[in-house]
Amino acid sequence: MGNKRIGWIGLGNMGLPMVRNLMRAGFEVTVYNRTAAKAAALRDEGAGLAVSAAAIWEVSDVVITMVSDDAALRQVHRGSGDGDGGGDGLLAGARAGKIVIDMSTVSPATSRELAAQLAVKGAGYLDAPVAGSVKPAELGQLVIMAGGKKETYEAALPVFAKLGKAYFLMGEQGAGNVAKLAMNVLLAFNIQGLSEAVIFAREKGILPEAMLAVVGESAVANGVTKMKTANIVEDNWQAAFALKHLAKDLRLAFGEGLHTPGGIALHDSFQQALAAGWGEKDMSAIFPFLEGKKV
Repeated sequence: MGNKRIGWIGLGNMGLPMVRNLMRAGFEVTVYNRTAAKAAALRDEGAGLAVSAAAIWEVSDVVITMVSDDAALRQVHRGSGDGDGGGDGLLAGARAGKIVIDMSTVSPATSRELAAQLAVKGAGYLDAPVAGSVKPAELGQLVIMAGGKKETYEAALPVFAKLGKAYFLMGEQGAGNVAKLAMNVLLAFNIQGLSEAVIFAREKGILPEAMLAVVGESAVANGVTKMKTANIVEDNWQAAFALKHLAKDLRLAFGEGLHTPGGIALHDSFQQALAAGWGEKDMSAIFPFLEGKKV
């Protein structure tokens, strides 16, 4: 797929740097975003602009979607149509030989549903969510987990090579979504576990910065504990990956059958933090929530 044309839908914190990586790599990229101003900002950098999701197919062989949730993804595919391929959504313009790669974090059921609808038109589909936040997206260092047909995955490898440091075919349609939900269960364990350990230590007279220094030099340190140390020490909850998104992912995992004791506790904890108003803050804001602080 070396010189093929890419369409991109979804220009949030992750989508924007990912588009720029593809453009720097020499791909011809056309973007569509429901908030038009975000798409227009890329025009001066050389991106084409599409007037609708359906229209993006006119100048794209592969369309990548990176949106917030299942409802947003379905809306992109269906547009203002009735869901059977009419209207101005992706389904309206899809045809044989085209590929959709969804890099959002959504439910496996949604991916299977959309893949089946595209297959009727002869178009391929990969669910290919990513692990990593804004900085890895900027550096092209994401980890990509794909679900779908092997031949579709192999066709997407030139794109994945410019967006990620590692990429894996996890299995059939929806397997990429399952892997991403499992990753985010582990992510939640990491950030809540770190928070609980630091809170416990502070209650016994050890300052957070002292406890975090020990954690950082120990066997239990990892990328998450190191990355979020500054947030806790500086009481800074500006979102890199918003708590609402992790709460959503845990809700999806719970809906897929997450049933272990720790998983259920995590689900409940993050839903409570969301309800308490911490959703727009960074996921590390589970720390002040557990402390009993107000937003």
